[in-house]
Amino acid sequence: MKFELTYPEPLRTRAVHKGNGQVLLSDAPKDNGGLGEAFSPTDLVAVGLASCIMTILGLRAASRDLRILGMTAETEKKMSPNPRRVGRIAVGLTVRLEGGTEADQNWLREEALACPVALSLHPDLRQDIRIEFA
Repeated sequence: MKFELTYPEPLRTRAVHKGNGQVLLSDAPKDNGGLGEAFSPTDLVAVGLASCIMTILGLRAASRDLRILGMTAETEKKMSPNPRRVGRIAVGLTVRLEGGTEADQNWLREEALACPVALSLHPDLRQDIRIEFA
């Protein structure tokens, strides 16, 4: 997939998804001299991880005819200094699942933790993932 990015104003980027035309803005955070009016690039890393986990859960549940009635997630990003980088991402996810056994839930957890974003992140980045089924 390809994306086109521009720098329309200081410390802001505008990304266009070349496949579907969707637009995404990012800003440097206020504590780094930016406007903080949009997600920062490092915010998008945390959101990307949570979104990927949710997507994989949906795909894997469907492959076993398990019905997800809803999902909610909260994610938190903690920065580390020297070098400034994302040091920790915590994701708390609640899945409303219709049917399924405890074995199904454990399998879904394992599959979710192996999502492409999780596997792509540097091993020094601490990932604290909690998945609960309601």
